[in-house]
Amino acid sequence: MESKDYIGKRVNVMIDRPFGSKHPKHGFIYPVNYGYVPNTISGDGEELDCYVLGVFEPVEKFDGKCIAVIHRVDDNDDKLVIVPDGKQYSNDAIDALIEFQERFFKHTVIR
Repeated sequence: MESKDYIGKRVNVMIDRPFGSKHPKHGFIYPVNYGYVPNTISGDGEELDCYVLGVFEPVEKFDGKCIAVIHRVDDNDDKLVIVPDGKQYSNDAIDALIEFQERFFKHTVIR
């Protein structure tokens, strides 16, 4: 399944970098919960990564709806954008919330 096929679908996310945690190599703090979809393979050979927006406390797992895909133009590692039921974010809001990491990559928001 391609990453864009997840748009509009419910997704179970395992959080391996919770809200407020520090990146192990680069030292920045995660202002959102960040994780992956178990048993998937992304373009980088790892599991498909996810930004969980709209949850402002650390969680271990999250079940929500995919509203967009962050497609990295200069890297083969798309990210899903997952939100709680009923939440929506504009492309500008998504960009602002993921800027902490995506500022290092050229990307587009796919809906």
